[in-house]
Amino acid sequence: MSTTTTKTELEDVALAAPDKERLSALLVGLDRPPRPSALSASLTFGWRAMLKIKHVPEQLFDVTAFPIMLVLMYTYLFGGALAGSTQEYIQFLLPGILVMSVVMITMYTGISVNTDITKGVFDRFRTLPIWRPAPMVGYLLGDVLRYVLASVVMLTVGMIIGFRPGGGVLGMLAGVALLLVFAFAFSWIWTMFGLLLRTEKSVMGVSMMVIFPLTFLSNVFVDPSTMPGWLQAFVNNSPITHLATAVRELMAGNWPAADIAWSLGWAGLIMVVFGSVTMRLYNRK
Repeated sequence: MSTTTTKTELEDVALAAPDKERLSALLVGLDRPPRPSALSASLTFGWRAMLKIKHVPEQLFDVTAFPIMLVLMYTYLFGGALAGSTQEYIQFLLPGILVMSVVMITMYTGISVNTDITKGVFDRFRTLPIWRPAPMVGYLLGDVLRYVLASVVMLTVGMIIGFRPGGGVLGMLAGVALLLVFAFAFSWIWTMFGLLLRTEKSVMGVSMMVIFPLTFLSNVFVDPSTMPGWLQAFVNNSPITHLATAVRELMAGNWPAADIAWSLGWAGLIMVVFGSVTMRLYNRK
């Protein structure tokens, strides 16, 4: 059959043939649709992640009720003891607790990946003629919207109870943007564990073992200068400390170039290392 055969001619041939041959004639003769671009494929998988939230809205608990609980609990439990008043403490606490909350919910990316692997969905993804990292990037893009929602919820609650950022709206947007970049990169750690471990409970357990020490041993709640010297050495060089300081200063209207550079450097290093390991595991899984 020549390459100039029209669709009408193909249909005529198919109608004169048995059923199976008819279907083959139609499929072989017609032009294939163009292969989707990397961006298109990634956005499609990102939309898939959002549809899963639509059908199971309880997944939004960790980016709505949980952040509200953290802000209120830490502000009113520790504000008077640590800063003399909740009004003063919320100015220091909110950017830090925002960083802590978003970093903590990044682990759900790994849990989602592990769940789909268990169901066999990824076996189908690997057979599709698409950019190989698209399913993973799609997961992360979908979760970025969750991080945005958590940030909006926490900042709204903070403003209601007295948070007044010196940098105004632009300062808050700059702080949230930096946090989203870091969270996107940090999520690659959990995609690796989602592929590496056999159950979602294992992924959650390992995630907690990493996240809790990393977030609590930082300057999220208090100034590190009050800590023992040996602990300060760790806290002052923690990626969470650099990120919390950068977000806090941006929201205050300052430009902490060193901490921004450290935060972006950590994000780049994490994404290169764990992104490479994730794709290696994904291709071999």
